[in-house]
Amino acid sequence: MIRSRLAAGAALIALSAGLWACGNASDPKLNQTGPNPDLPAQNQSLVPPIKISPPAGWGDDKPVVPAGFAITPFANDLKIPRQMLILPNGDVLVAEGRGDSAPRLRPKDVIAGMIKKKGNTQIEGGDRITLLRDADNDGVPEVRTVLAQGLNAPYGLAYADGFLYVAAQDAVLRLPFQPGQTGIAAPAQELTKLPSRLNHHWTKAMALSGDGSKLYVGIGSNSNVGERGMAVEEERAVVWEIDRLTGARRTIATGIRNPTALAIEPNTQLLWSVVNERDELGPQLAPDYLTQVRDGAFYGWPYSYWGQNVDPRVRPQRPDLVAKTVKPDYALGSHVAALGLDFARAGGFGGGFTQGAFIGMHGSWNRQDPSGYKVVWVPFQAGRPSGPPADFVSGFLKDGKARGRPVGVAFDPAKRILLVADDLSNTVWRVAPAAPQGTN
Repeated sequence: MIRSRLAAGAALIALSAGLWACGNASDPKLNQTGPNPDLPAQNQSLVPPIKISPPAGWGDDKPVVPAGFAITPFANDLKIPRQMLILPNGDVLVAEGRGDSAPRLRPKDVIAGMIKKKGNTQIEGGDRITLLRDADNDGVPEVRTVLAQGLNAPYGLAYADGFLYVAAQDAVLRLPFQPGQTGIAAPAQELTKLPSRLNHHWTKAMALSGDGSKLYVGIGSNSNVGERGMAVEEERAVVWEIDRLTGARRTIATGIRNPTALAIEPNTQLLWSVVNERDELGPQLAPDYLTQVRDGAFYGWPYSYWGQNVDPRVRPQRPDLVAKTVKPDYALGSHVAALGLDFARAGGFGGGFTQGAFIGMHGSWNRQDPSGYKVVWVPFQAGRPSGPPADFVSGFLKDGKARGRPVGVAFDPAKRILLVADDLSNTVWRVAPAAPQGTN
């Protein structure tokens, strides 16, 4: 059975390869970033144009940062670092792990899964939270310890009023904790169960509200465009608001396919998310995006994308929902797989990096010309995106091979550093203003 499915999938990929070369190539003239991205015609395929950049070590190289900045490894040999949290005392928490994926339904699922696996780290996820302490801000942690372990694919992190909150793949957990501790002995309390049926998208992003009273959790869809049936999509492709004290929750946004990172914009205290869009409509559809998460908004999935552009694959169609779809705020490009989001605060790095968002892009797997594989900066003004994105950390791809893949990003305004989790080289990178020449 498995052999026949693999053979069928391989045949489909071989057949599709010719189709990709004949009309499914990306158009470099299209601008797919900003508030009004170019959207080409749909180009459906039985199997998407799969291309994985095989892993390669960094050697003596490092990622590339803008002039005036320096990048160094802050922590190595982690076990699949995902999201990070900077505590009030400056300690850094790193969630490490890998969640379960849904069963493969089609030959494409089997083959794509095998190929995507070749582009990932081969180590086992840590299912833990590691604490890093660099009290003197010299870029070398004096303390590195496992704060909590035995967690079920931890991802989102938040801290408030003596409790660490962890969004695992099946629940939001609350752990008694005070900054300064290097271990948590008390058992975790379950604050709220999270939808975990199938878990096609297992990551559960999380952010604390500006006033500290609520937790926001992003819950991705269980499929690409509903091919598993909409019954398994109940409370999927949504953002929840959870009362931090009682665990009571309500759904504040729907149709938001895979909200992989959440953050509060510091000037407006409004919630924003980066979102991974659907596949198999072509190498430049549909754009992943950055958007304010509006209370009560429907963002289109699975019936439409980028506003009211209808996806014809979904049955039955829902023109009533398409009509009410809210268009996202800012396109990031198709299949860039944005997984990290944090905002500059307290003046950021200054200059051109004063107000805006840092976005970690894990990188594409289903287009022939790779997209993503970098951290970009999106400038903001008055709480809104105000210009084109700029590369901030790049160099993860070289000679067709991936040396790293960015996930979470975390900006520390007190130390004026940006941390970048790289889950391929299992490194956290530290970006800081370069020391003036002639200084030690």
